[in-house]
This record gives sequence, structure tokens and C-alpha cells, in this order.
Amino acid sequence: MLLRIPALLTPDEVRHCRQALEAASWQDGKATAGHVAAQVKSNLQLPLDSKTGQQIGDLILDRLGRNPLFMSAALPLKVLPPRFNRYEGGGTYGNHIDNAFFTIPGTAIKVRTDVSTTVFFSNPEEYEGGELIVEDTFGQQSVKLAAGDAIVYPGTSLHRVNPVTRGTRYASFFWTHSLVKSAEQRRLLFDLDQSIQQLTQEQPEHPRVAALSGTYHNLLRMWSES
Repeated sequence: MLLRIPALLTPDEVRHCRQALEAASWQDGKATAGHVAAQVKSNLQLPLDSKTGQQIGDLILDRLGRNPLFMSAALPLKVLPPRFNRYEGGGTYGNHIDNAFFTIPGTAIKVRTDVSTTVFFSNPEEYEGGELIVEDTFGQQSVKLAAGDAIVYPGTSLHRVNPVTRGTRYASFFWTHSLVKSAEQRRLLFDLDQSIQQLTQEQPEHPRVAALSGTYHNLLRMWSES
């Protein structure tokens, strides 16, 4: 499932974050790439211990925790602190699948990369190229969203970032360790949850609301690994 989350951050929040990102010190993105990924990666990233990255990352996580669409789709158990990249001057990241696990910096806690998320900090008209291309069972999708929007997709997906030939593309990326490992099961739970919410809004006294809600939670209980 590929899901857009519109306006995760407000225009004022995006503006503040952009100013901080533009003033930050960046390093070669290969520093955090594995052997295979390093062969196709050409971008800049904030160091993992960057104070700017930590502050903006905390803001992103706070907004995600309040976003019912993300919570319903990702069913988060653990979230890796957001990272940040910058593409310009032909920068690109070729086809790859992310590592299955990452360790939260400074801890021994491992995060399984069930769900990938990208938050955009540049508007599409600010740069040429830079599309996030995601390939999975749903086909190939080209993603280039407004600043402040986020895209959520399975961590198992083959994906790439096309070369940025004009301007600069700023974004955040991170992974969620979901309560439910299976992407297919997460999709079923998401669809059921959205249907329950719609029914609750349209017919809050409908007798099937409680039954459907019970079915949702029983499935979550059955499929959850926590």
C-alpha cells in the first residue's frame, strides 16, 4: 500500500525546517549506506548526531503520533529517528531495497523496516527530477509531493530517487517497525479501520459499529507480534 499523508507539517513548520536544513552541515550520503547501496547512492545527508536533524525529527514524530491516517496505516511499535537527505547537481539514488533492520543510534534497540516514510521539504516546482519511484505489487508509482506532505509505503519495495537536475530536493526519511509484520495484513486492517470510521461518522448508532470494531481488534490481537 502506498499512502499519501497531506499537510503533515504546516507551512510555517516547513518554512522553519527549511531554514534550519539550509543552514546545516551535510556529509556524503554514502557514509550511512551499505556496500551494495553505496554503489548507487549519490546524495548528501545530515550526520546521525546532527542537532538540527534531531530537533526536526522530534517535530515529525510528534505530528505523526497525532495523525490518525499514519497510525492506522503503519500501526507503529517503534520508529527509527528521522534522517534527512539533500539532492542537487545530478544527485540520485538508484534502485535499492532498504536494510531489514536499523539500530537506533546510541542504543541496542533494533527497528525492523516494515514501513518506509518520506516527508518532503521542497515543493515540486523548486527542482527538476527527484521523483521517488516505488515499485511493488501495486505497480510503479512516481511520487513528488508538496512540502509538508508525506508518503508511506512498504519497506520491502524496490525504490529509487531520480536525478535532481535543477534546484535542491530536501526530504526526511525513516522506517517504522509495525505491530503487524505483514503488509497484506496491515492493508486489510487499514481498510477495515477506514470503513469503521466512515460508518461511525455516517451512522454512529448503527448496531454493526461495535461488532466491526471488535473484529478489527481481534484481528489486530491475532496478527500483532507485540
